[in-house]
Amino acid sequence: MKYSIVAALLAAVLAHPALAALKAGEAAPDFSAQASLAGKAFSYSLADALKKGPVVVYFYPSAFTEGCNVQAHTFSERRSDFDAAGATIIGVSLDSITRLNAFSADPKYCAGKIAVASDADGAIVKSYQLKVQTSSEPFKDSRGDVVDHAFAERTTFIITPDGKIHAVIGGVSPAANVAAALKAVQGLAKAKS
Repeated sequence: MKYSIVAALLAAVLAHPALAALKAGEAAPDFSAQASLAGKAFSYSLADALKKGPVVVYFYPSAFTEGCNVQAHTFSERRSDFDAAGATIIGVSLDSITRLNAFSADPKYCAGKIAVASDADGAIVKSYQLKVQTSSEPFKDSRGDVVDHAFAERTTFIITPDGKIHAVIGGVSPAANVAAALKAVQGLAKAKS
């Protein structure tokens, strides 16, 4: 019973729009982080990714949790649509790289198609001015493992190659978040052509 109450409260808090988050038109904070793709760790650099085109930076509460599982899976299913719009995707959470190695490789979630970055110290989340929520009760993920970190709010930033935030998406369901991100990058591609 306690688990479902904590999960419901956490979901409600994290579903609210990002009120303090950076806004469209502002400069996106640059970051580098240890990330994982298909279960293999690598060094990710936003500046390097922006050299290739727009970047979808999506912050999510935790790997292997209900909404985050849906969001990662939806991003992986739509990856070719983002590629066609010239955009790359990076997920960011407060998870350890060990958790993210498993999450990025799992065919039910990132499916080896979506890179996810570890912000274990919360520096990236803080630079984007996102809320962080902690749980007073132990919280178990969909695998039954205890999540031992705080949760960043679910917010997605579409960043243009000049380092500016084009759009901020928050306060919607995980699947709607992906759909809105895709619409934004397709709009950028259309405006460019």
